[in-house]
Amino acid sequence: MADVHVLNHPLIQHKLSLIRDERTGSKEFRELVEEVAMLMAYEVTRDFALQEIEVKTPVAFAKSKVLVGRKVGLVPILRAGLGMVDGMLRLIPAAKVGHVGLYRDPETLLPVEYYCKLPSDIAERDLIVIDPMLATGGSASAAIMFLKDRGAKNIKLMCLIAAPEGVLAVQNAHPDVDIFVAAVDERLNEHGYIVPGLGDAGDRLFGTK
Repeated sequence: MADVHVLNHPLIQHKLSLIRDERTGSKEFRELVEEVAMLMAYEVTRDFALQEIEVKTPVAFAKSKVLVGRKVGLVPILRAGLGMVDGMLRLIPAAKVGHVGLYRDPETLLPVEYYCKLPSDIAERDLIVIDPMLATGGSASAAIMFLKDRGAKNIKLMCLIAAPEGVLAVQNAHPDVDIFVAAVDERLNEHGYIVPGLGDAGDRLFGTK
């Protein structure tokens, strides 16, 4: 079963409280989501491999470490996942960014792909799927499966807030994909919203209803 990492750093938790607040407007909401994504990126990338090199400083030679190995790919789930990309790119500027767009079929209630644009070498990349909310887990599970169908092998999922139902759904569907969240909330309500959650992340990011 995949691990669930709840990132309880004080700065993440403080900013998450502001994100939850219904009084927070779209501009501040976008800025906070970007900042939390950047902070979460530290933990999501903690296991990246390093190699030792020698660097000449103004004083002497120093043994230092740099990233080595597989390249990184960020895959936001449209549209709300877009709000977290820039924060991560500030720390991983060389990452390639793919996009997956999904909608829920009104009859079957299953996620349907309407857009997918990915780096051509995703099989060689460490992929981080990004979506602020992990509610039912249907969209995240479907997006991960789309990536696997196209050859992806090393995938992580990063969300701001999750419901226990969504966490379990992704764990059952993809036991090889670790999940990184800032909080796991109480439950889903009858409309599929996370309680207490933060409302509709996409609407709050982009000022729509």
